[in-house]
Amino acid sequence: MIANVLVGLIGLLHVYILVLEMFLWESPRGRKSFGLTLEFAAQAKVLAANQGLYNGFLAAGLFWGLLLGGNQSPMGRPVALFFLGCVIVAGVYGSATASRKIIFVQAVPGAITMAAVLLS
Repeated sequence: MIANVLVGLIGLLHVYILVLEMFLWESPRGRKSFGLTLEFAAQAKVLAANQGLYNGFLAAGLFWGLLLGGNQSPMGRPVALFFLGCVIVAGVYGSATASRKIIFVQAVPGAITMAAVLLS
């Protein structure tokens, strides 16, 4: 049960990131979240929207795993684990290439959730 709640929370986190990157990128909230100037945000808007779409795919996969029965299901568990692995890889890569804080926002919560799924 707790593992499924955590999977859902990671999914919601990625929906929030999708909204920031696709719709609020140039807003004060979006710029503050990513530490951007208005000029850079304007130049990178299309790239950020693309990145936001990928975060939406991560969220969709996590919700799909829950819809398949979540951690207690022979179908939902592997789907959730696959997408949690994708979240962790994306977080580690983002931390190495963009901002170190991504490891704490994305990879660490994903790893904790993966551990909860594996241990339940």
